[in-house]
Amino acid sequence: MDRPVRAVFLDVGGPLYPDENFLTAAVIALNELRSTDGVAPVSTTEVTMVFDFVRNTEGASMRKTFAAEFLGDEKLATMLHAAIAPHWRHPAGTLYSDVVPFLTLVSPHVRVGIVANQEQETKDALIRDGVAPFIQSWGLSGLVGKEKPSPEFFEWALHDLGIEAAEALHVGNRFDTDVLPAHSLGLRTAWILRGEAPDEPPAHQLHVADFVAHDLSELGHLLAPLLERSTAG
Repeated sequence: MDRPVRAVFLDVGGPLYPDENFLTAAVIALNELRSTDGVAPVSTTEVTMVFDFVRNTEGASMRKTFAAEFLGDEKLATMLHAAIAPHWRHPAGTLYSDVVPFLTLVSPHVRVGIVANQEQETKDALIRDGVAPFIQSWGLSGLVGKEKPSPEFFEWALHDLGIEAAEALHVGNRFDTDVLPAHSLGLRTAWILRGEAPDEPPAHQLHVADFVAHDLSELGHLLAPLLERSTAG
């Protein structure tokens, strides 16, 4: 960690907003598709049970598992994703309370960007909730046309801020789409253990992340010395 941190990239679902917003959209989309095929609706409880199974199963795909479990074929995952998109919103009042304090802490020291598999409407929610003034790069897949875990998405974000990988920290709550791909490109990583994060992350995954925290408040305390050093540098 010799290079100063000049940029912090943030995932959205999990770190900034609860993943219940995604679950709400998934239930609506699944039932629309099931209704088209004349199949009885699925309950939020049933979808949540599968969600919990996937997030606690290493290597499992949320979209493919939902499609297989509730639509009968994992190959319908792309169609399901398209059906979820119009319903996936972050209502007022759902921004985590630690988000703005965290951004207030880090923004004097680093540039801040978003790197998230989210629809373009997420930008409207972040503007509404007072997050936009802290953001210098809007890496939303719905705007950029790239999606994690592709290296191209992280490379786009680095280029957009004019930052080298060794000077960046990525904050996310998923190992497969946040921690691992960012680490592989040379970014430092912070794993936030809420939302889609597993209840008990395996040790071999925890060792990959540079920082592990249960929320942004805890992460802020861990980053404070590093941010001060970055400013001094």
